[in-house]
Amino acid sequence: MPRVLGIDIPGKKRLEFALRYIYGIGPKCALEVIEKAQLDAAKKADDLTDEEITRLAGILQSQYNIEGDLRREVSQNVRRLMSINCYRGIRHKRGLPVRGQRTSTNARTRKGPRKTVGAVRGKEARSAAKTGK
Repeated sequence: MPRVLGIDIPGKKRLEFALRYIYGIGPKCALEVIEKAQLDAAKKADDLTDEEITRLAGILQSQYNIEGDLRREVSQNVRRLMSINCYRGIRHKRGLPVRGQRTSTNARTRKGPRKTVGAVRGKEARSAAKTGK
């Protein structure tokens, strides 16, 4: 399993797919990096030489915002939205969908599991309600 910038990429996969395991590198970006490093996209990640890994790492470090820096930037952007109390920031604060999705049904990923509203009764209260007492 080769390490590129401290991230283990899967060695059994083709290079164009293995690079996508780095946060901030998608399909298009992976192909651009491979082209700039003058590598074969069909080559397995395990087959890379140390010199090729160094070339890849150099290109990723100098030309792309990835991993920790990108995560920090995204979280700062969200924090900024929340601090200025714009609509998107308020949605982030409340844990609701930010991009206009419906919330009357669905949205369970953002809202979490359903919370039942109403009195939770014990066994005695339920049996009394059934008998009419």
